[in-house]
Amino acid sequence: MRRAGLVAASLLGSCLGFSASAGPVIELYRSDDPQLRLGSVAFEGGKTLELSVGIGSAAFRRPGAPDGVFVTVSDRGPNFPCGEAKEIVGVDGAQLCAGIEGGRIYPLPDYSPTIYRIEVKEGGFRILQAIPITDRAGRPVTGMPNPLTKATTETPVDGRGGKLQPRASAIDAEGIVELADGSFWIGEENATSILQVGADGKVVRRLVPAGSEGDFAEAGYPVEGKLPAILTKRQLNRGIESMAVSPDERFLWFMLQNPLANPDAKAYQAARNTRLFRYDRVEDRLVGEYVYELTPMAEFEGEQSKAQSTARVSELTALDGDRLLVVDRTERTTKLVLIDTRGATNILGSKWDDPATSPSLEQISLAEAGIVPVTKKLVFDTSAHPELPSKIEGVAFFADGSLMLVNDDDFGIEGRRTVIARVRGLELR
Repeated sequence: MRRAGLVAASLLGSCLGFSASAGPVIELYRSDDPQLRLGSVAFEGGKTLELSVGIGSAAFRRPGAPDGVFVTVSDRGPNFPCGEAKEIVGVDGAQLCAGIEGGRIYPLPDYSPTIYRIEVKEGGFRILQAIPITDRAGRPVTGMPNPLTKATTETPVDGRGGKLQPRASAIDAEGIVELADGSFWIGEENATSILQVGADGKVVRRLVPAGSEGDFAEAGYPVEGKLPAILTKRQLNRGIESMAVSPDERFLWFMLQNPLANPDAKAYQAARNTRLFRYDRVEDRLVGEYVYELTPMAEFEGEQSKAQSTARVSELTALDGDRLLVVDRTERTTKLVLIDTRGATNILGSKWDDPATSPSLEQISLAEAGIVPVTKKLVFDTSAHPELPSKIEGVAFFADGSLMLVNDDDFGIEGRRTVIARVRGLELR
């Protein structure tokens, strides 16, 4: 297989988190691996989409794995709102999705979210292994919406405007870690939930907000209500989009992409207080909930006038038992933020997990409420590096400590393709 050439650039200057003498060294990797091609989908009276596999919704390198070998995961498959059909495929979405409220178009509705093992080395990257995520019987799950009654949802539509059925087993995979035994834990955005997955891709169990278990009765795998019930108030498509694991593999970390729509979407749009969770795998329960303050839009160059909900968290990577690297981003810019949970207030099981609390966690001043958030330190900002792709959603470490960044190309719907970056020279202290 021929692989596209590597692009390298040494960038001088200083930036918060780097050494004063030199900036980071950035190398870009691309691929023409045929396994990344999904084929063409034609829209009657409109355009033909050339789709690709979006492998970059999350990334992880297991300690001891060969240098440059990572696992990544794809999300629910190619999709876009009916309201964007004209711009994307040249077809009037109001006609294509006539009479369907909250419609979202899935050109390949049977696409199965998949775990990929990839190799990154000089010359590009390639797929070593693809592991479709399946139910207990080995049937591939899809990325369709779930039949939710406790949380908001949307109506799936095919490329001809026909309604599709929600599926209880379906997932929107957005975060991943691989354990020493070869099994995986996945952060899932739609429901929202987290999943334990075997090395063979079969779902072992899915943990959902308490009280919503009934929505997944036909999933074909065990479902347990071990997450706080208040998580059903996540804004649509802004659930859990991250997953990290402590070096000893005892604790899982995951964070909501955005503050909850609590009590309503207006609160979500203005809020910065989102929730970070710590799960004890030995005790099989949540043991921590902390507050992370999203970066203010005033600090995103060129996007200062946008709503605060433009910023979101797309990835977590653990450095040790208490510190994590956070991807805090918009569609244009990614900020890597080093956080420390030591000293932060544990609000698990407090009044802030009660939807009746008013004002809600999303509406308050943390200082006035006596809540100490996790500490933050900016270590990298892509606005200074236009050569990097937008929409970075995967972060992991090479064996030498340099960072691997990968974008979510949204399955090529808007012409983007997967790009992997290696960033050397960061000081994560």
